[in-house]
Formats: sequence, C-alpha cells, structure tokens
Amino acid sequence: MSTSDTAVKSGSPVKARQSVAARIAAAAGGGALRVFLILAALFWLMPTIGLLLSSLRDSGDIAASGWWKVFTAPAEITTENYSRLLQNETITDSLLSTVVITVPATVLVVVIGALAGYAFAWMEFPGRDWWFMVVVGLLVVPVQVALVPVSELFGVIGIFETTIGVVIFHVAFGLPFAIFLLRNFFAEIPRELLEAARLDGAGEIRLFTRVVMPLGAPAIASLGIFQFLWVWNDMLVALIFADSESAPITVALQRQVRQFGNNIDVLAPGAFLSMIIPLAVFFAFQRQFVSGVMAGAVK
Repeated sequence: MSTSDTAVKSGSPVKARQSVAARIAAAAGGGALRVFLILAALFWLMPTIGLLLSSLRDSGDIAASGWWKVFTAPAEITTENYSRLLQNETITDSLLSTVVITVPATVLVVVIGALAGYAFAWMEFPGRDWWFMVVVGLLVVPVQVALVPVSELFGVIGIFETTIGVVIFHVAFGLPFAIFLLRNFFAEIPRELLEAARLDGAGEIRLFTRVVMPLGAPAIASLGIFQFLWVWNDMLVALIFADSESAPITVALQRQVRQFGNNIDVLAPGAFLSMIIPLAVFFAFQRQFVSGVMAGAVK
C-alpha cells in the first residue's frame, strides 16, 4: 500500500492541511473573480451612469463641469430636464412612433420565423433544402445594399416614408436570421416526441402550438429580444424610410442635435429614456435569453 493511501486511510493531517489550503485558494480565486467581474460591470455601465447623471443636471452645470461633480454636489440633481422633455411633443410623439414600429416588426418576425422554422425543420415539401439555402444566403446581404432599390420599390407602390414601409423593411431583413435560428433549434427536438404526438391525433397546427412552441420558448424569447433591440435602436432605416411625422426617437434626437446644437439638457434625458426601455426588456427576459443562447450547447 502506498504512503498516500495510508495517509488517507489514517486521517493524516497532511490531507487536512491540503484540503484547507485548497479551500483557501478556491475562496481567494472566487473572490478575485467576483471583484474583477464587478469592476468590469462598473466599467461597462460607466457611460450609462454618466448619461443618467447628466440628464439630471441643468445645462449650466453640464457646461461648467463633468457629470462626476454630482458626487460632491448632489444638490445639482434635478428632474426639470425630464419635465421639459415630456412637454416636448416632438420627443413624446417619436417615442410613440418607435413603439408603433418596433412592436409589429418584432411580433411579425417572431411569428413568421417560428412558422417557417418549423416547416423547414419538420415538414416535407419540394425544394425544402434549396429554399433553406436561399434563406441562409440572405443572411450575408447587408442592409445598405438594399436601401436604394427598396426605396424605389416602396415609392412605386406608395409606402415610401410611411410607418408601414419601415415595418416591412425591418421584417424582411429580420426574417432570414429568425428562420435560421428557429429552424436549427426546432430540429433538435426529439423526433420520437413529435411522432408520439402524431399518434395521439395531433395535426401540424396542434403539434406546432402545443409541443414545438413551448419547447422553443427560450429560442423564441432570444429572437424577440434581438429583434426588439435592433429595431428600437435603428436610425439608418428610419432616417430613410420614415417621414418627419412618424420618425422614431433615434431620428428625433438626431434632428434635435441638428436644430439646437449643444442642447444637452434635452438630448441627455431623451437618450437615456430611449435606452432604458430596451434595457428593461432585456432584463425582464434575461433568463429566457440565457436559456436560448445556451440551448443545444450540452446534450
């Protein structure tokens, strides 16, 4: 019998000392890792914190010193900027327009993408693989390439500079990624589970709504978050396809800069307000988002 085996069986203090040392090393390593992650999170959030504090100061204080002055002079904090912002019809209307554009563009992409993803994964139809290759090929088409031809097409059919045109553009360019993501996720569902549901008399619609959709909820939530954030934060498409009456918040803030120059007392609260809504959506569905990203990583 080896010396190490004898030490283990006899309860040698060497093992106890090694265990204590290992626990101390593990605790120190875990503590250092937590400190590093906290510092990285604070560094990542610093622009957001600076924007928030700037939005709570008046224009004179902003011009006189940086946002960090709030920590030594908390009396500078005021909500007057937000009061004036909410009385600005241009900003409030643009927030409503952003919701009107983002919600349909997200819902349509999720619904159509889920239906198409299920069809490509589990339904047989002529040319299925070739059509899916076309969808994958559309993933590499940049948005900038389509701006001019789509503008001409929308002008011919009469939806250029309309909210419907902006929604259709976002749906069209969001669908290839949605179909690709959901098709690959749905294809990982065990075939035996679907066949058992078919033996119980479930048709394709019931199979999709009762089996596939609940199992695909994490991927669908991840897709919804991606699409919502992309459409909400978009400025290029809205700048070209939306008219001045239905411009979203990103375009409205850009026009405020062009009209008033250094009006940071309006831009800071407007930018923070436009940013806090997608952040709230992300954190509300954070668990589903993580589940969808990790799905398929481990079988």
